[in-house]
Amino acid sequence: MANFGGHAIPGTFFLFYGFWLVVKHTLQHCWRIRHPKGRQIMPPSFKRMDYVEGGFKIFAAFVGIMVEQFVVDGPHAHLYNTENKSWVKLMNWQHGTMYLFFGISGIALVASTASKMVPTGVDRLALSLALFVEGFLFYFHVHNRPALDAHIHSLLLVAVFGGSASTMLEVFMRDHIVLVLFRACLFILQGSWFYQIGFVLYPLSGPQWDLELHGNIMFVTMCFCWHLAVALLIVACTYALVSFTVERVSGKGLDTEIGMRKTSFSSNSQKALLEESDEE
Repeated sequence: MANFGGHAIPGTFFLFYGFWLVVKHTLQHCWRIRHPKGRQIMPPSFKRMDYVEGGFKIFAAFVGIMVEQFVVDGPHAHLYNTENKSWVKLMNWQHGTMYLFFGISGIALVASTASKMVPTGVDRLALSLALFVEGFLFYFHVHNRPALDAHIHSLLLVAVFGGSASTMLEVFMRDHIVLVLFRACLFILQGSWFYQIGFVLYPLSGPQWDLELHGNIMFVTMCFCWHLAVALLIVACTYALVSFTVERVSGKGLDTEIGMRKTSFSSNSQKALLEESDEE
């Protein structure tokens, strides 16, 4: 990740994943509201969405590990150099370990969707563990770095550990819409902050940031709060838009069904009247 692109790639993944979570769980929440008696029996389309999500996480984790290992200056599956008596590209190995646990969470999601033998909540537990491992690795990732570099990465830990904690709560409070939307919000925050880290440490244009200036640290901290506000706004607007769309579509379907029933009732009434007149 020692360049802007290395931060933009995971940032894009987390942004899209957070947006996906908002849309998916809003649709499921709207369905449960309209079908309170069948809360546990979800339509097949929602299962397919879980398969797509789990499969994508597995695929993305595999690609991430391969890129970290076999990029031109990567370790190429070598962890320790016996000749130089030194570790080989530990940063790449750390990134690969992070991707590994997100891949495990994808496997857990697919398994829990496919089989009722898998205990309820395993998918959330695996995702919470993946986020914890990400934060744990990042915490020891920035030691002996300039002040601004270390601080801007430490702010990322707020979103990561916060997401891990909220996802762990979902193990015991399944499908709680507020917790789910909060988790999605923290994923969006994490994605946008990866971009911010890239812009600060590897600016595409303009002067370089002074990594030791305290004023820059204060601004970056305030900027993180702005990112959180934007993430909350995105979640709220997406939730409102999806809910409104579902209501409009469901309302039209209900009106069509009522109209068909009225037409059927009137035609049956006309047939009954004709039969009575024929008998007379």
